[in-house]
This record gives sequence, structure tokens and C-alpha cells, in this order.
Amino acid sequence: MDVLFALLLVVLAGFITAIFVIAWNGAGELIYPPHRRACQTPADFGLAHESVSFRTNDGLALRGWFIPASDSNRALVLCHGYAGDCSPDLDYAPLLRAAGYPLLYFDFRGHGASDGNSTSVVYFERDDVLAALDYLRSRGVTRVGLLGFSMGGAVALAAAPLSPLVVGVISDCTFAELWHVTRQVARRRGLPEPVASVVGWLTVAFASARLRANLFAADPARWIGKIAPRPVLIMHGAADIDAPVAEAHELYRVAREPKELWIVPGAAHRKIEEVAREEYQKRVVEFFDRAFQML
Repeated sequence: MDVLFALLLVVLAGFITAIFVIAWNGAGELIYPPHRRACQTPADFGLAHESVSFRTNDGLALRGWFIPASDSNRALVLCHGYAGDCSPDLDYAPLLRAAGYPLLYFDFRGHGASDGNSTSVVYFERDDVLAALDYLRSRGVTRVGLLGFSMGGAVALAAAPLSPLVVGVISDCTFAELWHVTRQVARRRGLPEPVASVVGWLTVAFASARLRANLFAADPARWIGKIAPRPVLIMHGAADIDAPVAEAHELYRVAREPKELWIVPGAAHRKIEEVAREEYQKRVVEFFDRAFQML
């Protein structure tokens, strides 16, 4: 009996160790994404632009493009997704520029052409958005709309309450809590419940320890309710397996009015426009037109 008990303890210890190792390695994958460089520039769309660079409070240089328009006291900031850069989102530039909006595109820390070797996904990236807003303020911009995709949407939702310049936020396929995303990754790699949930939570906990920042504290679900009375539009694909549609419903539940929720049947992660292009473009432009008129 003692031998059996000892064997069970060894097995349990091995199981717990394996969970910790998986979570520790997952934290490394999370905070050190591969660097990707620009695949296109505003010139590819025939848009006049400036290459820009501005610094965060902790001294990192963030780089991107400013696309001017005649109405110079307002602008839109576009926030890209995880492990990418801002250049793919230039696909939206002709539409938004035609609507009269100056546009600021930039790469988050640890992404694209910007400084930094790591990402906190949202925690430090909030400061990146605030640095972008400070840059726009230096150009005479007094009102800003935020359009964020996936991780960028989470950053936009968490940063908006921190600046009075923001008039409204659109999030496209954004998660409510970061550990839900890491849990989903664990599930897709074959871990059963509740092991995937434990690994997902520990992944964010270990990433927090490695970055010396509480990543849980920056979850957009904690911040979206503080954006009001400025409007929020939450868009999500019903077929999203990276950030399941339940994330959008959770964000909508904790948000305060004015708020909108648009769920698109058949749309996968970041594929809403492919499924409903005209409606997508119409909703985006009309949302920001209303948001700038409200304040």
C-alpha cells in the first residue's frame, strides 16, 4: 500500500510539473512573438503620407505612418493584432480616408518596425496608444477614434478610459480576458478541460511574472465599462475559434451604454469584412461619424 501511495505521488508530481512546464513555455511564446515587417505602405494605395516615430513613457520608439486629411483636428488610430504589424490594416485606409479621417498607423512595441523585443499583449501596449495620442495632440488633433483588431481591439478598449481625447472605440474580434485566449490555445493543442483552463491561467500568470506586470489587470473586460459615455461597437465573427464569440458577449455584458454588438454568422477570426464587406464598411464609417458628432 505504501508503495502504491508513493507511486501515485510520483505520478501526481510529474503531472503537476508537466503542467507548469507547458505553461512556462507558453508564457515564453506569448510574450516573445515573431517579428514581422511591413508588407505594404500607404504609397501602394496612392495615399499621401508621412513616416512617423514617437516615444513611449518608457523610452521605446514606435514607428508607423500618418495619412493626413483636410479635417486636421480629429483622427483615427488603428491598432493592429498580435504577432503582426500595422501594414495589413492599410486595406482600410482608402475607405477611412475617403470618409475624411486623418489616420495614424503604428506598430506596437515588440512588433513590426517599433522598438522592443517582447509584448505584454495589452498591459504596456496601453502606454503605446497613449503615446500615439500624445503625438496626435502635438499635431493639433483634439479628438480621436480608436479602431482595433484582435489584440489591438483589446488594447484600444483598455486604453480608451485613460484619455479624454478618445471619442469612441470599435473592437474587431477582441477577447474579454487574456487567459481565455491562452486557454483556447491549450484546448486546440489537445489538452482536455480542466487542464486547459489551468494551463491557460498559469500561462498569463507566468507571463506576468516574467514581465513584472499584472497582465490580468489590463483585461478589456475590466476597462470597457469605464469608456462610457463614449460609444463602443463590438464586432465579432460567430465562427471565431481564436477568440470564441462568447468573448464578445462578455464584453457587451460589462460595457455600459452607448454600446453596440454585431455578431456576423459564418465569420472566422478577423474575417468579418470578407463575409459582410458592405455592411462592415458602412458600420465602421457611420459609427465614427456619430461618435465625433456626440462630443
